[in-house]
Amino acid sequence: MSKPRVPWKSVVGGSIGNLVEWYDWFVYSSFAVYFASSFFPKGNTTAQLLNTAGIFAVGFFMRPVGGWLLGRFADRKGRKAALTLTVTLMSASALLIAIAPTYESVGYFGAVVLLVARLLQGLSVGGEYAASATYLTEATPPGKRGLASSFQYVSMTAGQLVGLGLQIILQNTMSEEALKSYGWRIPFIVGALAAAVVFYLRRSLMETEAYDEEEREADGTAARRGTIKGLLEHKKEALLVIALTMGGTVAYYTYTTYMTKYLSNTAGLSKETATLVSFCALFLFMCLQPLAGGLSDRIGRRPLLITFGVGSMLGTVPLMTALSGVSGFGGAFALSLIGLIIITGYTSINAVVKAELFPTHIRALGVALPYAIANALFGGTAEYVALWFKDSGIESGFYWYVSGCAAVSLVVYLTMRETRDAALSRAEQAKSDSVTVRV
Repeated sequence: MSKPRVPWKSVVGGSIGNLVEWYDWFVYSSFAVYFASSFFPKGNTTAQLLNTAGIFAVGFFMRPVGGWLLGRFADRKGRKAALTLTVTLMSASALLIAIAPTYESVGYFGAVVLLVARLLQGLSVGGEYAASATYLTEATPPGKRGLASSFQYVSMTAGQLVGLGLQIILQNTMSEEALKSYGWRIPFIVGALAAAVVFYLRRSLMETEAYDEEEREADGTAARRGTIKGLLEHKKEALLVIALTMGGTVAYYTYTTYMTKYLSNTAGLSKETATLVSFCALFLFMCLQPLAGGLSDRIGRRPLLITFGVGSMLGTVPLMTALSGVSGFGGAFALSLIGLIIITGYTSINAVVKAELFPTHIRALGVALPYAIANALFGGTAEYVALWFKDSGIESGFYWYVSGCAAVSLVVYLTMRETRDAALSRAEQAKSDSVTVRV
């Protein structure tokens, strides 16, 4: 019997759109140090960052709405249709930020435009995560799903790297005054144009066999496809997604989107050095995802999740404390990379784990809504909470907060069932039953 192969065309097709989605999402955070003063009155730098971080967090609170609406759409109209819709919304929101007026010209109206754009991005990303996770998982045969689904975070991280890379280029070709004046708009224009290209590419994707099978053989589930009623039949799995996401999303946003600000605002590194540290560490982090995803296909998902839980619970306080005192690129890079290696146990497989928990007729919504709720409560607020602790003079309290969230998720990892061998369709289940009978 030949070994199952990864359908790379589907993986690339699903991932490239995810890259643009997350480029647009994260570029807001990475360029906030330049445009914060454009939308709020001049004053305390930390206060301006708090305002922009607050709008960043508000975008996360639209993610449950997007998860519900677009998750339902993906379960009813197909994964391909949902992927196309999400990237369209993201392109529009990026363009809106690019043309947003400043505080000096229209007062707080510019901040309102920024807020509306972030709400649209939240709506889009709330559906993108589930549509991408579901598509990558369903399009791949058993035994390769961990590897294939890991490309979701490869593409997410690649989106960040493109944003950071563009930031490095602009930092070295433009003055800080020019960046604060108009240069920060450039990455949003790039994102809007790139999303338009991906819209065209995603139209050529094939629908997954699992969804096509569900369309043909609904067997009484058609009315419950993508509905809250259908999701409530899987309350345990939905709560499990929220709990296992809690620690992972806080740690992820701490070591990715917040890290550049932390190294600049707390450790005292220059913005250029902090950006370079994040770029180099994230590149290696991206390369680790397929290795860890492939490992989970061999040893299971739980061992990686448990490793992350233990490492994040015990390692966050000493790592963040050490990072606050770094004085150059080398130390900051090494410590940041250690943190990213720890969270690889979560990021490389969290998408496939969630998809493997639900049946086809409710899979996209089951992944989208609970995950979006967890991100709204913990991921989207991580940066704001960190800056609040700093502004209150007790920055170390944030380190303990991250450790506590990881501890809660660790309990879930230790008690949850293994999902690696879950059948995602009737055909897979029949094949699995046939193998069992022959054995």
